[in-house]
Amino acid sequence: MQRFNQSELLKRLPEQFFASLVAKAKKLKDEGHDLVNLGQGNPDLPTPPHIVEELNAAAGDPLYHKYSPFQGFPFLKEAICSYYKREYDVELDPNSEVAILFGAKTGLVEISQCLLNPGDTVLVPDPGYPDYMSGIALANAKATMMPLLVENDFLPDYSTLHPSTLQEAKLMFLNYPNNPTSATATKPFFDETVELARKHNICIAHDFAYGAIGFDGEKPTSFLQSDGAKDVGVEFYTMSKTYNMAGWRVGFAVGNQSVIKAIELLQDHLYVSLFGGIQHAAAKALLADQTSVTELVATYQRRRDVFIGGLNKIGWKVPPSKGTFFVWLPVPPGYTSEQFSEMLMEKAHVVTAPGNGFGSSGEGYLRVGLLDSEERLLEAVDRIDKLNLF
Repeated sequence: MQRFNQSELLKRLPEQFFASLVAKAKKLKDEGHDLVNLGQGNPDLPTPPHIVEELNAAAGDPLYHKYSPFQGFPFLKEAICSYYKREYDVELDPNSEVAILFGAKTGLVEISQCLLNPGDTVLVPDPGYPDYMSGIALANAKATMMPLLVENDFLPDYSTLHPSTLQEAKLMFLNYPNNPTSATATKPFFDETVELARKHNICIAHDFAYGAIGFDGEKPTSFLQSDGAKDVGVEFYTMSKTYNMAGWRVGFAVGNQSVIKAIELLQDHLYVSLFGGIQHAAAKALLADQTSVTELVATYQRRRDVFIGGLNKIGWKVPPSKGTFFVWLPVPPGYTSEQFSEMLMEKAHVVTAPGNGFGSSGEGYLRVGLLDSEERLLEAVDRIDKLNLF
């Protein structure tokens, strides 16, 4: 069989760091071991029934059996605007400030291709969501990392960026509540970001995937709540985390009109929008009673309290996470992130994600997903305790 070489574009793509982790976990599972898998970010609970029912009803509508409008149905864009007004008191124009996405990941990869030319500079959080780097590689741009350090509450310190870097930068990625550190950002931080972006003509891409998941009564802040944010950037939102709709692949970008136009232009050449029934159900989710979201956040907070409380009892001192469904665990002295993660998997059969997989500044940490029952989280704590490490 003839073998065809991959393009240089594909060769630029970063390797999937966690592929070996997944393979090792699969091997142990195939051998019959009971794994508590806390290493992934796939929501474990089902989509709320009222959203599923809406899709079931919409699937029979012949309107949705045709191609959808390339840029999405207006009713979904209007629902998104209503959602942002209700939740964040942010006004959006459905015709020019909203783009429908095949999940937020798509937009986070696309924006680099929309705005960057080969060699352009992008500011990227370290640690951060690995797929930011995928879009940067596809655009043949170059990344300058912004370390997220515990002493700065896992926020980038803009004063450490060289003036020439700020002048060269075309795009900056941010993500709060943050994956993987679970940190949250304040409005003053976003106000500072808007001023920086305006001064240096940098587009801000704020990944708000975990926007609904804040703990201890604290509602996460939208970047667009800062004055002038729409002048300098966009925010990416997904239905995956707020409504347990990860497999539905629906998200959106909102904000700066020129960026929204660029995203929609690129997507016009790639897609014929989402299945209309999914758009119909997504609009229902955004506009309906939000009790399911409140209950989901309460579930994650209980899991957080059970898991972190258990770790603290066995001597692994971990501060409470502020948002997302992740916990960012400091690795004990004497281990690298990968060494400790592998030991937990092999000796305790507890799967975690080593922090250096999210960037070099993630070294010294593990990311754990609160994506199993409280009983299984306590089982993981008990297994770790039996290793007598703390």
